[in-house]
Amino acid sequence: MLIRSLARQETLYAVNSEKLLLPASNMKVVTLAAAAERLGWDFSYETKLVAVGPVEAGRLDGDLVVVGTGDPSLDDWDGAATRLFQTLAEQVKASGIRAIAGRVVGDDNHFDDGMPGSGWAWDDLDKSFATVVGALQFNENTARLVVTPGIEGAAPSVEVIPEGSGLAVRNRLITRAGDGSVSITTRRRIGSPEIELTGSVPPGAGSIARNASVFNPTLYLVTALRNALAANGIEVRGVAADIDDLTDAPDAVAGVVVASYRSPPLSALAQTMMKNSQNLFAETLVNTIGAVDRPAAGSTAEAGLAGVRSLLRGWDVPESALTVADGSGLSRYNLATPAALVAVLAHVFADGRLRASFQAALPVAGQDGTLAQRLKGTAAEGNARAKTGAFSNVRALSGYVGTADDEPLAFSIIANNYGTASDLVERITDAIVARLAAFRR
Repeated sequence: MLIRSLARQETLYAVNSEKLLLPASNMKVVTLAAAAERLGWDFSYETKLVAVGPVEAGRLDGDLVVVGTGDPSLDDWDGAATRLFQTLAEQVKASGIRAIAGRVVGDDNHFDDGMPGSGWAWDDLDKSFATVVGALQFNENTARLVVTPGIEGAAPSVEVIPEGSGLAVRNRLITRAGDGSVSITTRRRIGSPEIELTGSVPPGAGSIARNASVFNPTLYLVTALRNALAANGIEVRGVAADIDDLTDAPDAVAGVVVASYRSPPLSALAQTMMKNSQNLFAETLVNTIGAVDRPAAGSTAEAGLAGVRSLLRGWDVPESALTVADGSGLSRYNLATPAALVAVLAHVFADGRLRASFQAALPVAGQDGTLAQRLKGTAAEGNARAKTGAFSNVRALSGYVGTADDEPLAFSIIANNYGTASDLVERITDAIVARLAAFRR
């Protein structure tokens, strides 16, 4: 760990602060700081609907192309996308289009085709926290699998919500009383839309939901949009398609923009990313940095990671103190020293452009995000703002806390390779932060 006074620029305590450790989701501290510096807090993602072809008597004789830049926030779990799609349909109709003779095509070429992050575990790739990134994204690139038990010895039913996710279910589940517990394992092979479910569910258990990553985010979005256009009175004769799957791909540059929308600004997206520890948002920001620095060769993800490393060098964070393998912290190739994370936190704190929105995005102890249930009833409640990090044998917490004298501190506490219970590690970490909040000179 490292604890540093940001008022006096002095180290209050350090132990193994120069040791490289797995930071888990504390990597999001680095990603967000770099994105805020490179993109600015007002940055937002634009998605455009482009008509490619002539419009005669209310009919578009061509394709409607959806050109994306990576918006990770468009989802319909609360009906937001349904409302947005209705607005877009009204914009399309206002442009004079009532029917589309061609297809609804997703143009996702702003980013390179999504691939799992370097060092991601293969058996995580079907999980909602390990979705690939695309320039067109929907429902955080996740679908819901709803399992309903059958009679004893029979296979339960599995429904994929919403329709159009592209997932193909291989149902190997069985309804079995057993000890009454639910045991469901999901697996999806790399490069395949087929998701396999194995295990058992007890009869009478009611519906059981599991979230899973989709195979093709672009097709997922344009399928939902095509259905919404039809539901809002626009006839669409062609299919929904991913531009990369077409031999006769339309050229959006030659078309006319008939509808568009912008995402919330980075300052708002950052709150979802940090408070909920949303991996997709972090990986999207890395690709966005890469797209801004569009490489002559290589992927936008690689270019984005290179851009993050370049910024860190400018902040005097030694390359030897941070190995940046992805933006979310899901990769076990990431390594960071507590000193490096505190250096990033200190840089953000000292920069008036970055500080307020960055701190607002962090979970607040005892109040919200991944710290909502931690540090309650301590001097740190409502005071400490920090990013959590967790996977097997890794726990981390890095952020800010004010002392009893209102002295601002930055801290990073990381535990790796421990042989005790993770909740004990978290309780000890919380006790340290609570002690800092009560500290007086």
